[in-house]
Amino acid sequence: MVDLELTAPLPGDRDLLVRIMAVSVNPVDVKQRAHAAPPPGVARILGFDAAGIVEAVGAKVTLFRPGEAVFYAGSIARPGTNAEFHLVDERIVGHKPKTLSFAEAAALPLTSITAWELLFDRLGVRPGKQPDAGTLLIMGGAGGVGSMLIQLARRLTGLTVIATASRPETAAWCAALGAHHVIDHQKPLVNELARIGQPQVDLVASLTNTEQHFPALVEILKPQGRLGVIDDPAALDINPLKRKSVSVHWELMFTRSLFETEDMIAQHRLLDEVADLVDAGVIRSTLSQNLGRIDAENLKKAHALVESGKARGKIVLERF
Repeated sequence: MVDLELTAPLPGDRDLLVRIMAVSVNPVDVKQRAHAAPPPGVARILGFDAAGIVEAVGAKVTLFRPGEAVFYAGSIARPGTNAEFHLVDERIVGHKPKTLSFAEAAALPLTSITAWELLFDRLGVRPGKQPDAGTLLIMGGAGGVGSMLIQLARRLTGLTVIATASRPETAAWCAALGAHHVIDHQKPLVNELARIGQPQVDLVASLTNTEQHFPALVEILKPQGRLGVIDDPAALDINPLKRKSVSVHWELMFTRSLFETEDMIAQHRLLDEVADLVDAGVIRSTLSQNLGRIDAENLKKAHALVESGKARGKIVLERF
């Protein structure tokens, strides 16, 4: 990663030109840097999460005006947000929560969208405090997506929320976000669930190391349960789930923008709803570390922290 100057982009019809005020770093940023290098002599701008101010708008933009504060997670098919100016389709942008700083807001978009879509769109959970909602096991509760998923499931549904964490500080983080129970994924899951009186669960959100934990997940899922996956297992033989009629659901928050689906604007509405929930005090930012100025040196530090597997919440950088 290097610092360099490029020509500022010009917005297309549905684009916002955003002056970036803060960004956060996600595992997908690390994967792109490690596995998708550009050809020699070609610059590739990384980054997805951002919060900033609309500088200019395209001819067909209707949702935003110059000067408005926004937050969003960008598109995997376009240049990234680790830049002073960035183009983004208005249909995947939300109004920044009024009660948050730009740094606090930048921690939210990608993980909020992923958690929301996984919970409500893929696993089919109904919002509301139904008393028979069942149990949700979140594998990797202290990560960025897990941190948002705990909050959404606890605050907006009647699910019993069980999160996994392997260190005292990450277990405390999950509990503080609202998990009813926290168990250790480095110990046998069957024993850990028995310890808290929940031998089987209705839903599993497998956010990391799915391949490693899969045999145990097959055992602990109830018949007719649902498994949601967001990581990239090298291989996943789902045949053992057939006897239980367990369904498997993939979540990739970039699908709507990548294919410009008819419901692409759902992410704009989703982010606006997240902003309202934040401003109402229902959920909070998951920012855990602010590394300061957005530059190559600090981005290298952020990527190293994400790669360590020991980060909790989100790592943010701000301004230039």
